Amino acid sequence: MTETVTATNRPALVRPSQVPPSRRRQGKILILAASALLVAVFVVQLLDATESVALGLETWRPLLFAYLLWAAAICAGQVMIRGEKGSRALFVLPAVLFIASMVIFPTFFGLYIAFTDWNLSSFEGRQFNGLANFYQMLQDPFYLNALGNMVFYVGTVLVEYLIAFGLALLLNAEIRARRFFRVCFLLPFMLSPVAISWMIGKSMMEVRFGPVASLARWIGWETPSFFGSPWIARTSIEVMDAWMWIPFMMILLLAGLQALPKEISEAAKVDGASSWQAFWRVTFPMMLPVSVTAIILRIIFKLKLADIVINVTAGGPGGATDTVTSFIFREYRDRSNVGYGTMLAEFYLILIIIFMLVTLAVVARWMRRYSGGDAK
Repeated sequence: MTETVTATNRPALVRPSQVPPSRRRQGKILILAASALLVAVFVVQLLDATESVALGLETWRPLLFAYLLWAAAICAGQVMIRGEKGSRALFVLPAVLFIASMVIFPTFFGLYIAFTDWNLSSFEGRQFNGLANFYQMLQDPFYLNALGNMVFYVGTVLVEYLIAFGLALLLNAEIRARRFFRVCFLLPFMLSPVAISWMIGKSMMEVRFGPVASLARWIGWETPSFFGSPWIARTSIEVMDAWMWIPFMMILLLAGLQALPKEISEAAKVDGASSWQAFWRVTFPMMLPVSVTAIILRIIFKLKLADIVINVTAGGPGGATDTVTSFIFREYRDRSNVGYGTMLAEFYLILIIIFMLVTLAVVARWMRRYSGGDAK
């Protein structure tokens, strides 16, 4: 006979309300004690690092041990407080705590380094210098120029989106060999930025013997220097970056187009709508969620643009093609200025967070207003 599982023979679950009060109290005390210990060790390490208190701690290893102890106390305390639900949380908590340690600790350690004078070529080592790096950053014309260049690079995402949407519409149509064209258009995305830098920037666009330069001379451009003047160099960098990333946006938009119900477009045509009207009134509004996702993801990748700039122009001419990431990279590599470079990186991180939060809020508000307008 097969035994059937009923409500009477299921294992009893210990709910949070069924946990004895004394055990919940012990779990809370355990978590509070471990948290207090972690904060105390962090304060002591920070005071020693800033030379406010001379304890002779050479590494941040005590803080690591305190964090591991705190993580174990959190896991044990959850079981003591929440019972069976706390035991289930143990399947997720270690991963969450590990990810937090990989994000929070480096961020705070980088924030500490940002307020130090630390040059690897100096014999004095790391020294706390307060807001000196911040004031230097505000007066650094090259860093401010790199921030201005990022406005241009991020603004071109809309142009890339229009091109990607056009290609997606083309590849979604009933054309011959569209599978072949889909693979061809995806090839640039399969290459690394370093390969594109050398294949196009250093070879095809080379002034003397590059095929693109030869074609430009044949058309009538006597001295085709793609990286000689600021605007042409900046545009050339953008073209190479767009050539690699437009397929990424295209494949997202193509997936969205293929997921649209064909009955709606056919109904619009039956009602007498032209191709443009069907696209603008039906296809484009339904593609807005996918379009917003593609644009946001592309902006995130654009904010990290560095590889092509570093390999092709190294920020030149005169910083015209510099991005914030490439400038910070050279601050580390060429000047070995860890403290100042970390201040630049931390400030840029804060700008990115603020920019993305504002962008997402504006997009969400616009989407709600657009949907409400359609409903009316």
